[in-house]
Amino acid sequence: MLTLPNLLTLSRIFAVPLLVLFLWWPDWTFGYAVGLVLYIAAAVTDYFDGMLARTQGTVSKLGQFLDPIADKIMVAAVILILTAKGGLTGPIVGDAHVIAGLIILMREIIVSGLREFLGGIQVSVPVTRLAKWKTTLQMIALGLLIFAGAVPEIEPVRWLGLASLWVAAVLTCVTGWGYLKVGLTHMDT
Repeated sequence: MLTLPNLLTLSRIFAVPLLVLFLWWPDWTFGYAVGLVLYIAAAVTDYFDGMLARTQGTVSKLGQFLDPIADKIMVAAVILILTAKGGLTGPIVGDAHVIAGLIILMREIIVSGLREFLGGIQVSVPVTRLAKWKTTLQMIALGLLIFAGAVPEIEPVRWLGLASLWVAAVLTCVTGWGYLKVGLTHMDT
């Protein structure tokens, strides 16, 4: 069912290869600027696809399936390309900022597996408000790190992006633990 919300979700998935292409060359500030615009557009569609589906009454199984996948693909791609191209290096701890990205990726995989398991036994785990804040902060952090590639001469942008990524990683642990606790109550020991 190709409704407008589902088309917006699909556009996020199809934007990822373009985003990676623009971020591939870390010294190409124009590419990072274009990548930032693309990233912001994709993040905005993340908000609007769900809102439109709910207000129009067009929530679909396809949308429920694709939306979290689109988010995870975009976040994983940006974290991986920033890691590969040195975008997660910074003050004090150098490239240890990659650990924050790794924490985020690990949580996404664990929660996805948990949701799949729980779905198989007909248990739904709703998204918490804190998890929505985590996602928002994560998107802002990655956006700031892309922006830092577009304006490398403004070093505080990178610091703010890295600090935000760490806060998102902490929230990731908190929300991931919350989901895991719910899941563990439904698992045989």
